[in-house]
Amino acid sequence: MMERFLPEKEEGYVVAVVGATGAVGQVMLEILAERKFPIAKVIPVASSRSAGSTVSFNGKDVVVQDLATFEPEGVDIALFSAGGGTSKEHAPRFAEAGCYVVDNSSAWRMDEEIALVVPEVNPEALEMARYNRIIANPNCSTIQMVVALKPLHDAVPIERVNVSTYQAVSGAGGVAIEELAKQTGALLNGQSAEVEVFPARIAFNVIPQIDVFMEDGYTKEERKMMDETVKIMGADIAVTATAVRVPVFYGHSEAVNITFGGDMDADRARDLLADADGICVVDDPATEDYAMPSEAAGSDPVWISRIRNDNSSRNSLHLWVVADNVRKGAALNAVQIAEILIR
Repeated sequence: MMERFLPEKEEGYVVAVVGATGAVGQVMLEILAERKFPIAKVIPVASSRSAGSTVSFNGKDVVVQDLATFEPEGVDIALFSAGGGTSKEHAPRFAEAGCYVVDNSSAWRMDEEIALVVPEVNPEALEMARYNRIIANPNCSTIQMVVALKPLHDAVPIERVNVSTYQAVSGAGGVAIEELAKQTGALLNGQSAEVEVFPARIAFNVIPQIDVFMEDGYTKEERKMMDETVKIMGADIAVTATAVRVPVFYGHSEAVNITFGGDMDADRARDLLADADGICVVDDPATEDYAMPSEAAGSDPVWISRIRNDNSSRNSLHLWVVADNVRKGAALNAVQIAEILIR
């Protein structure tokens, strides 16, 4: 058992939520309240545009502070969801003030000195944070996949993963949700759909591009999944990915093909996954029972279905993995890390 990161405080802890007015920040506040995180004071922080407005926490309105002028002394934990540039500028300032920072952006994920953590998978990596006090929250699509991979890899080492993602528009923020809604309404009313957020129309369409293309033909989102999986799992696993945006508001889905270095079959995998923390197995072809983003949205588990042998390759399996990308893929994972820090 690891030593405490923060001393026990009967009165609770001072928690800042940076980016509190954004979609993920608001869910962070909701989850802190839902899970009864021991809070003495919650401080919502955002850009100067939102400073002075209020957000709700535990049924009370709390005034949002201006990040540019906010002094972090006395804050125990800061949950950041405000973009990579903001995190690079302000996370070190919070850490130097003695605060533990859990950052939801991509700014620190592949830094060799920064812990990249999914509590169900690699909580021991948090030991790195004793020295720099910054912890990275992985990419949303990576989080749900590694939660599924972990219990299988512990039983039989994984050699290769091939994943195709079907990602909700909420992964691109509130403006993307609005674009899908507007385009859908326009098309249903015989009008043209305006494209602003995505590279193509998203309503009644799928887009095989998330983030920018890199020189090797992969997108930045795909590269994140590939690199982050290896860092989190702490193993030399070959990972390849195709990331696709679909016209769904909340909930990422993934078709994951896994090749093992030894004997593994669907029945054993189903048992291992059913016993694992943070996972709910819904897998009954006889009743056409399987996980879908419409049902996973608003829930905390990683849902796994369609567990079956890959008959084209020995010791290989297919999985269908679904999770709420704003909850487990961002806000919940950050709060779970904070819970370890006070344990």
